[in-house]
Amino acid sequence: MTDKDFPAPGDGDDEVRPAGEGSEANASGPEPQDDELTVDDILGAAQNADAAAEDAALADLESALLNDLKRLQAEYANYRRRTEEQREVEIERAQGAVAKGLLPVLDDLDRAEKHGDLEEGSPFAAIADKLRTVAERMGLSTYGAAGEAFDPQQHEAIFQQPTPGVTETTILEVVETGYRLGSVELRPAKVVVAVPAE
Repeated sequence: MTDKDFPAPGDGDDEVRPAGEGSEANASGPEPQDDELTVDDILGAAQNADAAAEDAALADLESALLNDLKRLQAEYANYRRRTEEQREVEIERAQGAVAKGLLPVLDDLDRAEKHGDLEEGSPFAAIADKLRTVAERMGLSTYGAAGEAFDPQQHEAIFQQPTPGVTETTILEVVETGYRLGSVELRPAKVVVAVPAE
């Protein structure tokens, strides 16, 4: 072999070599193309997907908790309303029981007044006035008076008196006064009614 067979150093630098052979640029492997994904891209996409899934799960949990809170608030509001209504019913029931116990006493006072036993200024008249005041403060009221139209829903007719000139059934006399406590009827008024004469 002669020296011609081997090129001298520096000679042949102009020689074209195939891509990927002996070049330092390709020593670390091929360069990524623009449309190829790197490991960092894949990891970033996975982290974004995990974060989106966590956000969706948190949003679902928040919505479920909010719905539970609204339901509990509605149940509590209904409970309070029912409790308040029940309390009012119990108060009315207790007041009604007390008021019904007073009715015979008030009837006796009415009879005593009709017979002239409640003289003005007497101790008995003063006690009667105090008792009637207490009954009024409780919400107890009377109804049924002579001359009113007869209402079978409110009055109990114990006797019918045919009366000339009467065109509709009216109360002729109140035998026993009717009492209400607020809007609740405790006792109907017992009355004698005048009816048209045939």
